[in-house]
Amino acid sequence: MSITINDTFLKAARGERTDYVPVWYMRQAGRSQPEYRAIKEKYSLFEITHQPELCAYVTRLPVEQYNNDAAILYKDIMTPLPAIGVDVEIKSGIGPVIDNPIKSLADVEKLGEIDPEEDVPYVLETIKLLTKEQLNVPLIGFTGAPFTLASYMIEGGPSKNYHKTKAFMYSEPKAWFALMDKLADTAISYVKAQIKAGAKAIQIFDSWVGALNVEDYRYYIKPVMERIFASLKEENVPLIMFGVGASHLVKEWHDLPLDVVGLDWRLPIQEARALGVSKPVQGNLEPALLLAPWEVIEAKTKAILDQGMKQPGYIYNLGHGVFPEVKPETLKRLTAFVHEYSAEKMAK
Repeated sequence: MSITINDTFLKAARGERTDYVPVWYMRQAGRSQPEYRAIKEKYSLFEITHQPELCAYVTRLPVEQYNNDAAILYKDIMTPLPAIGVDVEIKSGIGPVIDNPIKSLADVEKLGEIDPEEDVPYVLETIKLLTKEQLNVPLIGFTGAPFTLASYMIEGGPSKNYHKTKAFMYSEPKAWFALMDKLADTAISYVKAQIKAGAKAIQIFDSWVGALNVEDYRYYIKPVMERIFASLKEENVPLIMFGVGASHLVKEWHDLPLDVVGLDWRLPIQEARALGVSKPVQGNLEPALLLAPWEVIEAKTKAILDQGMKQPGYIYNLGHGVFPEVKPETLKRLTAFVHEYSAEKMAK
């Protein structure tokens, strides 16, 4: 049985009224925290995620330090890929590097299936530890979306332009759709196992899908996302969508059977509402502002909150993840400010 007490985040994700605006930060676990950096001197990311006690500690640390309203599981979107036959290594200063990139339908057909209980038991054990014993806020599980995972699998690592990925998509449609289906099946199995273990919400990261135009998104991506969200909808937990540089796709996301539309810093909340986004939204402070003087952060946050609070169903977050130079005390102060300012406004 879960010990979750503070369900403000879940209420907001369902579009219900709350006493204040809930807060969490993408990449809140690690990176800018000195305790985490000390751990990283001894262990790699994959080594941390393979040790449930240690991974749970890293996951809950920002909640304890910043008083956030949700935790997000510490792991990487690459975590499920080795189980299906992808040789991936997280290289410092580079990111995920894959030695066997996808080049053909035959490569796609070689990919296996994930059995989460057998292949990633350490992830599920971490979730159980957190939700049964350690957290008093909801735990957000997550997975990478098919396009973003495919981009790494085809490019062999991070890319600035996704030329190989798009070329594969345009020139090998049969292989492309087979790959989308394979990655959708992986995501669905992986996420359902996370929910069964105790995750109370799920965020799908399609980090790089903004590289596509709307027409291509509708044809090459949207059908597989429809299938993923329709399958996960059966689990009855809030489902969040997020990508970077994808403001032109928010109407497409809004059509999907999901609960919360995540916004990066490029699209103001009021503009998203004007485009017809009526579902709950999450976002969207420009992360670089966290290095600005406090009065600048406060002014920008007030403006974002004033837009977000115009209707129920708003979750405060950054427009992308916390980066290493950010001071933990800034995030703590920001969380307190969001709580206090929104509570005062909502009480009127």
